[in-house]
Amino acid sequence: MNPEKVAGPRVLLRHLRALMAGEGAPQARLDSVTTIIATNMAADVCSLYLRRAGDVLELFSTHGLKPESVHRTRLRVGEGLIGDIVAQAKTLALSDAQAHPQFAYRPETGEESFHSLLGVPLQRGGRVIGALSVQNRNKRDYTAEEAEALQTVAMVLCELVLASHMVADDEIAEIDGNATLPLRFEGLPLADGVGQGQVFVHRAPLHVENLVSDDPDREIARLDEAVSRFLARIHDLIAESASRIGDAEREILDTYRMFAEDLGWRRRMTEAVLDGLTAEGAVRRVQEENRRRLVSSPYFRDRIADFDDLSNQLLWQLVGAGRPPPTALPENAVLIARSLGPAELLEYDHSRLRAIVLGEGSPTSHMVLIARSLNIPVVGRVAGSLARLRPGDPVVVDGWRGLVHVRPDENVYDDLVDAVEDQAKRRVGYEAMRTLPARSADGALFDLQLNVGLLHELPLLDATGAGGIGLLRTELLFLRHPSFPSTEDQEAAYRQVFDAAAGRPVVFRTFDIGGDKILPNLDRPLEHEENPAMGWRSLRVGLDRPSVLRNQLRALIAAAAGQPLTVMFPMAAEVAEFDQARRVLDIELGRQRQRGQVLPKELQVGVMIEVPSLAWQIEKVAAKADFVSVGTNDLLQYFFASDRTNPRLANRYDPLSPSFLRLLSRIREICSDAGVPVGVCGDMAAKPLEALCLAGLGFRTLSLPAPALGAVKKALRSLDCAAIEAYLQSRIIAADGSLRDEVKHFAQDHGIFH
Repeated sequence: MNPEKVAGPRVLLRHLRALMAGEGAPQARLDSVTTIIATNMAADVCSLYLRRAGDVLELFSTHGLKPESVHRTRLRVGEGLIGDIVAQAKTLALSDAQAHPQFAYRPETGEESFHSLLGVPLQRGGRVIGALSVQNRNKRDYTAEEAEALQTVAMVLCELVLASHMVADDEIAEIDGNATLPLRFEGLPLADGVGQGQVFVHRAPLHVENLVSDDPDREIARLDEAVSRFLARIHDLIAESASRIGDAEREILDTYRMFAEDLGWRRRMTEAVLDGLTAEGAVRRVQEENRRRLVSSPYFRDRIADFDDLSNQLLWQLVGAGRPPPTALPENAVLIARSLGPAELLEYDHSRLRAIVLGEGSPTSHMVLIARSLNIPVVGRVAGSLARLRPGDPVVVDGWRGLVHVRPDENVYDDLVDAVEDQAKRRVGYEAMRTLPARSADGALFDLQLNVGLLHELPLLDATGAGGIGLLRTELLFLRHPSFPSTEDQEAAYRQVFDAAAGRPVVFRTFDIGGDKILPNLDRPLEHEENPAMGWRSLRVGLDRPSVLRNQLRALIAAAAGQPLTVMFPMAAEVAEFDQARRVLDIELGRQRQRGQVLPKELQVGVMIEVPSLAWQIEKVAAKADFVSVGTNDLLQYFFASDRTNPRLANRYDPLSPSFLRLLSRIREICSDAGVPVGVCGDMAAKPLEALCLAGLGFRTLSLPAPALGAVKKALRSLDCAAIEAYLQSRIIAADGSLRDEVKHFAQDHGIFH
């Protein structure tokens, strides 16, 4: 074929559709596709790599590289630039690819004469099946528009490749019929309880065949009509589930509805239609864009299943089915899915649902919160094991320990009976301790407080007996707002927090926006950043946009209305930044005073230690701040230069390493010598073993999520603080690696975990 040079993405997409749907050998069609893309994008090279068994990427087609390299050149996932694109599911644009440290030279390709590279992943539903790249001989800076165009082409090509069965589409596949031996998988416990039943595989995502359109007006009309039907269906679903769920879960569904009503979501889909996609193609493109944007965010990663659910439900409307077909569950069903959204869960008859096993999943996802309210145990993060589950397999799910037993033997059932009884006793024990002080065996008193981000979490103060709120993530209160919250909106929300606290202390952390949390309608949108965790976020936004910080502080002062107010500034890297934020607070106090408004009865101003540079200025911090709180999540990743969202690094560095414990010890000692209260509000405080170490370092104030409070309190009440303090003082100096196993043995020897 002699391809014509196509003019614009719509014509390119039409050519791709015709080529992939036409007759001829698959290889010939792929070769025509890469030629068409290269011609359209004025590129010297276009290459398509597809993922094969064993995490290998194989060059399937190329225009511009040596033809003999096709099906011969292979890379491991994570190897080279193409491997990195697949491993990270990210777009990569380089003007000089060979100068990049990740560049892997393959002599059989002849690519040494090409310098610039633009590559995008082929992905669907979080699964990356390959990569598409273009290259040029000369150094070239690819534009954002070119990258977006290649992403759209890759999305269409991904669907066409999957439809052609060039790679396996379904991660949940049947296995050898002779497989009858018991299996056990370990995952992440998401919802407590034990469920026993037979495997029932959640329906696969709806396959979209028609992705390219020549009639944008018709497709926009179809999209608008489908969205209207979809919103009506959500309202019906909320009404239908009213008898099954409580107020907190209804609030979750209201949040889900607000996601569906988001005008930005609809605008992006409309723009995709104008680029030449059908309504279905637009939904799919925006779905994948959301995944790319959110996957790097610790908070928003928990919302990916919600956005996937929205997209999948809308696709059902577009194909004319209106809603997913009703699925008849067996009497005792254990639902198996890569991911699951709240609406998808509520489509099932929960009276027949005994447990859920997910390839992905997060403890704070909306689906998991609803499953807990329905008393359905959930285990997540078992993606590598899903392919070994067959429909009808007997399975037992232990939601307390994160275990999935497939075709279990009798011993498993006996053990689970014991586990159920043990967990029931623990719950009774935690409830009995609710009103007791968190006092160690040798008399050290701890103040256990809650980390709170949503208004529906406030009743947990009473339910857990916590001493107060040690970290109020103020930005999360407003994620449901369609626009940036006004001062009045903020004041109203903060008053609800004060009312629920009923005199107990509340630490209000100022907005930690940017990075992993975005609130709409700043004076300019937050731009894409290669490393958002270390970018324009948190206090940096507040100091650069002082109106944002001033409005929040103004609302906090007004909401306090004569009550004590405690404000904490996050992500300060220098003492000067804390000083600058404190001056903004003083300006607002002066403003309120001049207007004759009621000021806080007492004001405490603190700072989070999350950046190592501030940890090494702790003497000056202690001289200026009223209190200090250590945010171990960010501090740990910056300390070890290890992205905590990267699964390859998730278990590489341990907070119980001697070096990190010594840093924490230094922070605590200097603050205590200065008479400044110091606590911990990161994940370390939520894990019993880590909490014991914090106690041994001298920390007495811990702020943690509500579900973790009972176990931590029990461990601390069994602890001899003097003994573990003496133990740690010697080991953090002498040890070379993590103390986790040693501390675990210490706890067992002292009867703390039993």
